[in-house]
Amino acid sequence: MVKTIRIFARFLFFIVYSSLIVAEIWLRNCFWGIDIRRSMRVRRRWARNLLRGIGLSIQTEGKAPNIPCMLVSNHRSYLDPILLLRDIEGYPVAKAELAQWPIIGKGAKMAGILYVKRESAGSRSGILRQMLEKIEAGFPIIIFPEGTTSDLPGTLPFKIGGFKLAAQSNIPVVPVVLVFADKRDYWIGNKSFLSHAKGRFGAKKIEVKLFYGPEIRSDNSELLCSASQRWIESVLSSNS
Repeated sequence: MVKTIRIFARFLFFIVYSSLIVAEIWLRNCFWGIDIRRSMRVRRRWARNLLRGIGLSIQTEGKAPNIPCMLVSNHRSYLDPILLLRDIEGYPVAKAELAQWPIIGKGAKMAGILYVKRESAGSRSGILRQMLEKIEAGFPIIIFPEGTTSDLPGTLPFKIGGFKLAAQSNIPVVPVVLVFADKRDYWIGNKSFLSHAKGRFGAKKIEVKLFYGPEIRSDNSELLCSASQRWIESVLSSNS
């Protein structure tokens, strides 16, 4: 009974609080004009309160960067971008299907997001141009170079496109590691958000460790890729 009540309460909080935040961003834009940095600050508040409200306990090691850079993280759950957005005022790169999500899709568009259709070569090429534009405008970019979630002890092979951009444009890369204490929190396969959340929102606490790594710079994309993946793999290994 307690678990059922907890699931219902967290679902309700997720929907109502997210709706209020989207409404807040929209109203601020209507009355004071569009200001993406202001919207990102509101989104950051949303991420912190939302994660706490749905039961996440987060430990952080290292310092979140406050410079234009490319953050590259391992990918475990669809909560991963929100975990980073609690610290980062920047643009996450997400699959285009997210734009169709009720409430979240609308809010993400207003608060700053870059959508990519991974099956489209044109979209993948275009997203690199957009990433460069946002970094040159002073924003961090968040990517998940595995391209999908996994439950492997380590990581899937990294896609190198973002690292090529970083190497060519002298963009610092900051590796990030997400470690969930319970593998049931991994969101993999074709399970829907509702079914996954129903299974995990009932947990009393969802424990996550978040590690920010050092800045890595190089004009060699393969070196950037391998160094980032090696750091991520080493942290995963030491926290397994």
